[in-house]
Amino acid sequence: MSTFEERYSELSETLEGAEEDLMKFYEKGNKAAGTRARKSLMKLKKLSHEIRQEIQDIKNEEL
Repeated sequence: MSTFEERYSELSETLEGAEEDLMKFYEKGNKAAGTRARKSLMKLKKLSHEIRQEIQDIKNEEL
């Protein structure tokens, strides 16, 4: 199981990368940045799902 700090760091880094690429895509029309942003957003979705499942597992262990 991961620690809070590891999970939060991973989410933050992924979000920061997506932010940079989204700015490049929307402000400069950089299509490659759009592709990278979509990839980062998919990673955020996956991480969110994993963290949600981890939280649920921890809650269920307490019962």
